[in-house]
This record gives sequence, structure tokens and C-alpha cells, in this order.
Amino acid sequence: MLLGDLFEDRTLPGAEVRSLHYDARAVEPGGVFFCVRGFTRDGHEYAADAVARGAVALVVDRPLGLGVPEVVVPDVRAAMAPAAARLAGDPTAELAMAGITGTNGKTTTAFMTRALLEAGGRPTGLLGTVTSVVGGAQSPTVRTTPEAIDLQPAFRAMRDGGDEACVMEVSSHALDLHRADAIHWDVAAFTNLTQDHLDFHADMEDYFRAKRRLFEVAAEQSAALVVCVDDPYGARLAQAFPAAVTVGVDVPEAALRAVDLRPGRNDTAFVLHGRTLHAPLPGRFNVLNALVAVAVARELGVDDATIAEALPRAGNVPGRFEPVDVGQAFAVIVDYSHKPDALDNVLRTARDMTAGRVIVVVGAGGDRDRGKRPLMGAAAAQRADVVVLTSDNPRSEDPEAIIAAMAAGAGPGDAGRVHRILDRREAIGHAIGLAGPGDVVLIAGKGHETYQEFAGGRREPFDDREVAREALRARLDG
Repeated sequence: MLLGDLFEDRTLPGAEVRSLHYDARAVEPGGVFFCVRGFTRDGHEYAADAVARGAVALVVDRPLGLGVPEVVVPDVRAAMAPAAARLAGDPTAELAMAGITGTNGKTTTAFMTRALLEAGGRPTGLLGTVTSVVGGAQSPTVRTTPEAIDLQPAFRAMRDGGDEACVMEVSSHALDLHRADAIHWDVAAFTNLTQDHLDFHADMEDYFRAKRRLFEVAAEQSAALVVCVDDPYGARLAQAFPAAVTVGVDVPEAALRAVDLRPGRNDTAFVLHGRTLHAPLPGRFNVLNALVAVAVARELGVDDATIAEALPRAGNVPGRFEPVDVGQAFAVIVDYSHKPDALDNVLRTARDMTAGRVIVVVGAGGDRDRGKRPLMGAAAAQRADVVVLTSDNPRSEDPEAIIAAMAAGAGPGDAGRVHRILDRREAIGHAIGLAGPGDVVLIAGKGHETYQEFAGGRREPFDDREVAREALRARLDG
């Protein structure tokens, strides 16, 4: 594509553009380099390196005079998505696009939605926290919502690979940083909003405004909107966007309201409009996730009979209430719950599973929202019988200090009820060693992750599921 076509500016020289880049080290001949101002580095400082590597143009917010055409824009980051969409041939105009945002439940809801669409005969791609599925091929992801320069080629690969639809998780970071711009939405959905990411957002209202932006854009495009109104922020969205399809359990006015919930060990039955459905994971919160998925699928043309048949098989989400079973006499569950509300929800579900004790292993990430640490400790102490506080991804912080902040929220507790064990492997083994027949051990915080992250970005292999299996086998072997 010619440079002038890429930026819709016929005054630009007729250089041929082959690729787009925001990392100067990745620039190839024929590439355009976007000089993005980051949180710690300014891309303008690397522009000369990009030119030396063969960049045919630069996108800048101030002239640099480096001998190649420069496209001067007010916001370099905001210019990436429209250019990436044009270079990729605007693929989301050819896909049925469903965007799911919220603090908790995005991944589970996205997995369920994709399964329902596929059951309805529509090949569907997936982009999210755990994995991406493009043209039927699965691969791991680095961040919930990729940069626009990576995102738009993924959409093109979906379409070229035979996908007719795409379900994607849309993070607040992506909305604030313009990664999700230039997407043609068909449905936008909201799960809930609870405290998280306040290291990035100024406060909860700023966090909410970022989430709301998806709805503002989708509404301008006449997309369908789906909102969980059991959540107070969802209720605010429903008031602001009265055409939205509302879902819920506690709100009688919800258009799709689940009633007669019957929790099981592996699922939850509920009644919707006279038809019994089965959310494929236990817990009231997963019924809400299922309702959002059902509403999105209906908006994209999946009939109710197909939904009822497919929903019970739609919940195989790595690290989301995932059981670890090697034949022990108690349950071990691994879950990604790393926010106070999510931890509270999953502990409530664990409590419903057993007449025995609930034992929780939980930590909190370093270099992230510090205000939620005592809240995590409080949720653990309130809902579990035994709490084991441990390290999560400490990053550059002292893990002992992180645990101390959680312990402050947990309070002193009864003797032997709150344990502090720095080493996560030891903590998991300790919790499993405490469990008796009928108990539930919940290992919270990391879910599907297969590493621990330390200072300087160093990552060490660590998978809660595998560590739990090792501890269980050691216990069973005596």
C-alpha cells in the first residue's frame, strides 16, 4: 500500500509500505515506524535506528528531520489502529465482532460465547487473556488485548482462515491506549466492574469511563449492547444506553433473568424464560457470565435450542475453577481470581461445594494496584476456614511486604488459621497437607499462568496446577 493511501493523505510521497512497527528493533525495509511515547521511553528516541533498519516513513508528534517522510499527528498511539486496519484491508468489516469488557469474567464469558457461536455453525476466532484462536489454530497470548498493529493482522488471518466471527476480551488499558480503535463492532458486552488496575487508572470512575468507551463506540456503530445489571456499574450503563439487552439474577427487570438456580459441584442449573439451562461452571457468578454469553450469541443469530444444547459443554477454560484430581479425597481447585471481588465469588462457590473446610492459598502481584492487597486478605479471611498467604508475581517488590499488606486485611485470626509462607510451592504443599476428606483447597491468583515474575522481568517456570499435582502425588505416596 502507498504511504498516502495508508494515511489518506495524497500529499505524502508515494513510498510503498509493507509493514507497521512500534518497536524499532523489529523494523524491516518498507516499514513505517510509529514513535510512540510510552510510560518509561519515548519512541522518538529510536527513530534514527528505525530509519537505519529500512523504515520508509515515521509517524511522529514533532518533526525530526531524519531524511524520510514524516507523518505528524497529535497522538502517535491513536494513529496506529486506523493505519493498521487499512493495511490489513479492514478485516473487522467482514467479521461478526463481539467485544467483552469488565473486571471479572471476561475470559470465561468469551470462551462460552465462542463455543455457542461455533455450535451455531459459525467458525469463530478468539482473542483474550489465556489464548488466541485464529482460523482454528490456538496459540498463547502476551496481553489481553494486543497492540493495534498486531491486532488487525490477527483479524485478517481469522478471515483468511475461514472465521466468520471473532470474540475478544477488551481491557481497559486497550480502550485507554487506542488498541481497540478502528474495529467494527456487532456486539459489545459488559460483565462487571470491581477494584483493579488502580495503578493505571486514577480512580474507579476513571476505570469505569475506560470501560464505557467500548459502549460509546459500539452504540455509534449501531451495534447490539449487552449489560449485566446485577452489577451497579452495569446498571449505570443500562441507564445510559437504554437499548442494551440486560441480564441478571437479582434484578427482576432484566430482559434475560436467570431464576431457580440449582448449584452443582461442576455446574449450575438455572431457568431462563421457562427453559432449563446449565452454566458449565459452578457458582452464581458463572451463571451471570453464561447469561452474557447467551445474550451475545442470540444477538449474533444462534437459536435458543442450540444454546441450550451447547452451553453445558462450553466451559473448558484453563485456570478458571479448574480441578486438579489425582484420586485424593478432597477437592483442589486452581483459579485466576486475583481481585477481591473475584476471590470472594470463588470462595463462596467453594463453600457451596462442601460441608468440610475451605482452605485458600492466595497472594497478590507486585507493581500493581496496592490498594487491593488488604481487600484480598480480608476476603480470604472472611470466606475461608484456613488462609495461606504467599507470593504471587512479586516483580520488583519485596514479597514479604506484599504478604504483610494482605495479612493486615486478613486480621490476626484464630491461632493456626492464617499462615504466611513466602515460597509459593511450599505454600501449596502446606495447604494440601492440611486438607482432610471432603475439604476444598482453592489455589487462587495465577490460574492458567505458567511462570512467576520477578524483578527485571525475569520469569521462572511455575504452574499452580502442576505444583498441586506434585504435592498431591507426594502425599498419596506417603
